[in-house]
Amino acid sequence: MQDALAANARVWGGWVVGPTILGPEEFAAAGYHYVGFDVQHGYLDDADVALLLRRLEHVPIATAVRLPSPDPAPIGRVLDAGADGVIIAMVETAEQAAAAVAATRYAPAGVRSFGPLRAGLGQDTAELESRVSVFVMIETARGLAAAEEICAVPGLTGIYVGPADLAISMGYQLSDAWTHPEIQAAIIAAQSAARAAGLITGIHAGAGKLGKVAADWGFQMITLASESQALRRGAVEHLNEAIGNAGGSSTPGQATTGTERGGYN
Repeated sequence: MQDALAANARVWGGWVVGPTILGPEEFAAAGYHYVGFDVQHGYLDDADVALLLRRLEHVPIATAVRLPSPDPAPIGRVLDAGADGVIIAMVETAEQAAAAVAATRYAPAGVRSFGPLRAGLGQDTAELESRVSVFVMIETARGLAAAEEICAVPGLTGIYVGPADLAISMGYQLSDAWTHPEIQAAIIAAQSAARAAGLITGIHAGAGKLGKVAADWGFQMITLASESQALRRGAVEHLNEAIGNAGGSSTPGQATTGTERGGYN
């Protein structure tokens, strides 16, 4: 992940929510820079992720795993399996962010237990630590209020904004997540806090058009679509072409948007 971020002013990502074999490779073939594996909302556990990471060992795409909390055990397992980074959900305090960083570091700097599962990772603890990117999600009103303190935590690579949960926590509907001025301002405020701290700014867009909006706002790491969204959109386009609706008609199918199933953050 760090190599991808160092080599590109902006990186585009795909998202995997189920135990697919072909999905991550197709994202790589399409030119995506990274793929995220969702252990928070997806139908994946860390054993599934380990198998998927093994398959991608020689595929040119970075990998990150979203986990529901800074619990060190699952973080350690996905890193031992070869993940390039972790994205920790629902972080609302600097203490939670510090716990996420500590889970990726060995003693005395952290609480990670040594046990790499992939031979190619080696046994140099400093090297194992240095290859890991640590992102924390700012996706609640409380997290937004603590954004400056969170971004000041040593060892963080960046933040990752979740617009849907942020909208809900601020009292709005999902449909407001990218359109209401107050939520737009909140997203940009989180981005500004991270940039001021010298961190990478990431966001879960869930659709290409929203990805462009995020890029215009200055985000550097932008997740565009899950494998289910990409499959559904491609399937609809093929069907529409076959029956003469290539002009974008929604009959019989309709391409997905960031707020349809599979597009939530």
